[in-house]
Parts: sequence; structure tokens; C-alpha cells
Amino acid sequence: MSFIIIKLSPIDPLAELKLNPAISPQVLQSEKQRLGLDLPVYRQYFNWAGNFVKGDLGVSTSGEKVSDRLMERIPNTLLLTIAVIIVTWLVAIPLGIYSALNWKTPFDRFLTVISSMGMAVPTFFFALLLLIFAVKTGWFPVGGLTSVGFENFNPVHKFFDVVHHLILPVTVLATASLAGLQRQMRGNLLDVLESDYVKMARAKGLPENKVIYKHAVRNAINPMVTLFGFEFASLLSGAALTEFVLQYPGLGRLMLEAVMKSDMNLVMASLIIGTLMLIAGNLIADILLKFVDPRVSLD
Repeated sequence: MSFIIIKLSPIDPLAELKLNPAISPQVLQSEKQRLGLDLPVYRQYFNWAGNFVKGDLGVSTSGEKVSDRLMERIPNTLLLTIAVIIVTWLVAIPLGIYSALNWKTPFDRFLTVISSMGMAVPTFFFALLLLIFAVKTGWFPVGGLTSVGFENFNPVHKFFDVVHHLILPVTVLATASLAGLQRQMRGNLLDVLESDYVKMARAKGLPENKVIYKHAVRNAINPMVTLFGFEFASLLSGAALTEFVLQYPGLGRLMLEAVMKSDMNLVMASLIIGTLMLIAGNLIADILLKFVDPRVSLD
């Protein structure tokens, strides 16, 4: 379906070459044949599928191998994704727990308002605001993952340089995810605190901390672990505009640029990577659920 939609797009993959007066019609024709654009759509699809089965992802319209372009960006995307997930969960879970334990207090209402704002503000708009802030103040680097002369830095300097470049994209992506996870954790814990086994534990005289953190939180966090797989994969699509605005060299930005240029091989390969991320995320979530919930068996 994605293949057909992109093929129906009015965007010409060879538009840049056609605008160059130095490119002859013979060169354009040979490039069209090289990319298989002179074949019917169904032939192009079967050619791509056959090459994919053989492990050949094809060549981008820029002339580079798709596999090489992906290998340049995948580590950057994984680094950004892992950083966002760590920041989001380390902040959202404690805030959700604290908000549920202080239900209807001013702090709980304040968190509700802030989380609603975080979910309502589009990520690309928030990215633009932070971009303007970074340009005006000069506190954060704009674009890229490393500074000039990165290869000459010592290991500690390299680490902090990468962290410095990650602050803006991680902040943008973590804000929207954090708001949703915090509200989800709050709602789950409020439901669990009204359960009969929690009331029974309190009636038996168990310490309140043990009731909350050993019984209530442990059960309330189970649905959150299940959402981990979808969170892992959704960051690829959600990061596309953010990476484009902040000029972060990730897979989402590469995929967006490929769609804008109708680079079929690169788009299809990026979609496959997104599918693999969804499968990997669900697998990790199932394994984590086994450790969180003893009732779950991997068998």
C-alpha cells in the first residue's frame, strides 16, 4: 500500500536532475532505467520485493546504497530513542505515583494542567520554540550530533558533547510522551488503590509504604510495560518532524526527506526498519512483563 501511494504521488524522483541544465536527456534516460522508473508499477514492486528477499535494499536516488545510508542513521536514532525512553520513564512513573497518592491536591491539579498542555502542543511547534530559544541564547547547539573536531576530543569530552546535542531533541520528544505516561500511571494507580486486595492489606495492618509500593504500584505498572513496545516504535514516526526541525541526523529525518523526494527504495527500507522496531519493542515489553508480573510465563 505504501509503495502504491508513493508511486501515485506527483513528486518526480528525478526533479533535481531535470532542473540542472548540465544534465543531458541521455543521462536522465539512463538514470530512469537504472532506478527502474521506466517500468510499470507492478514490475517495480516485484523487482523491489525480489531484491529485498535477496538482502539488496537497492540504491537511493542520490546514487548511494540504501543500506549504507541506513547504517549511518540507525545508531543515531537508537541513541535518541533510548535516551527519550529513559528520561520519560524515570520522570513519568514517579510523577504519576505521586500525583495518584496526592489526588485532588493543588499539586495533582497542577500536574494535570501541565500534562494536558504537554499532550496538546504539537511536537514540531515545540521544536520550533526550542530552536528559536537555542539560537537566541546560544546555550545549546543547533543541528548535528557532535561538534567540529569531535574526533580529537577525549572520551569524557565526547560524552558530554553528545549529551549537549541530545538535550533539545530529547526534551521535545520526551515532553509529549511524558505527559501521556504520567496520566496513564496516575489513572492505573488510582484504580488499583480502590481494589479489594489493597483494602485487605491495609486492614491487616501492613505498613502504608509496603501496601503502596509492593502491592499497588507493582500491579499498576503492568499496563505501562505493555505500552513500551508501541512507545519504542512510535518514536520513529514522532521524531521525523522533530529531527527535521532540529536538523538531527536520525532515521526519521532521513525517511521524511525520502518521502519528499519520492525515493522509493529508501522509503520502503525505512518502513521496514520501523516495523522491526515495533517487533523488537513488543518483544522487550513481553520479557520485561515477565519480571514485573510473576503470573506471566514466557512458555
